[in-house]
Amino acid sequence: MSKINILLAEDEPALGQIIKESLETRDFKVHLCENGEIALETYQKESPELLVLDVMMPKKDGFTLAKEIRTLDDSIPIIFLTAKSQTQDVVEGFTIGGNDYLKKPFSMEELIVRINNLLNRTKIQKTSDTLTIGNYKFDFPKQVLTIDGESQQLTHREAHLLFHLIKNKNQVLDRSLILNKLWGNDDFFSARSMDVFITKLRKKLQKDESIQIINVRGFGYKLVN
Repeated sequence: MSKINILLAEDEPALGQIIKESLETRDFKVHLCENGEIALETYQKESPELLVLDVMMPKKDGFTLAKEIRTLDDSIPIIFLTAKSQTQDVVEGFTIGGNDYLKKPFSMEELIVRINNLLNRTKIQKTSDTLTIGNYKFDFPKQVLTIDGESQQLTHREAHLLFHLIKNKNQVLDRSLILNKLWGNDDFFSARSMDVFITKLRKKLQKDESIQIINVRGFGYKLVN
């Protein structure tokens, strides 16, 4: 079996080497890059399956790098590493396409668990059926939402969130349950991230006014149609 290919961008040499060696002992293949420019070149050359990006890096920071990669690939899992802890930084990271966020200092076991959770989520069993919600058709395997002949490409997380909302249509989707399933935990930062994605989905579904995603305070969200 081939090893999972991971790109690690970390400008602290000692920390980068520790992370690289720890992941390699778990049978991952790791490409360690010291700045964002090298990381982008490595991404284009090596086609990794998951990215671990330090936010504060020389030449090109992690957020800028993630934005550029998201224009090329909207589904590859991205984990940000950062010493920052301010809410706006966390929200920005999720908004530009991050899947998880780990604050320094962190344990290697926690990083490995989060990597495995993201990789397992990308292997979610695909459904061959096209789902229908109002006048929209949703091709979940291709992550495409279509109405009146116009298609929108969803991100990996948008598609999975919409999938669960549709499967639980007219029922409350438990907030904690879906956070743990798609984000790996239900902490404050993950909850804020989910709010951002709900807002994105509302905009993408706005061409059919009969569709609403309702916030059921204290419980979760409900897709009604």
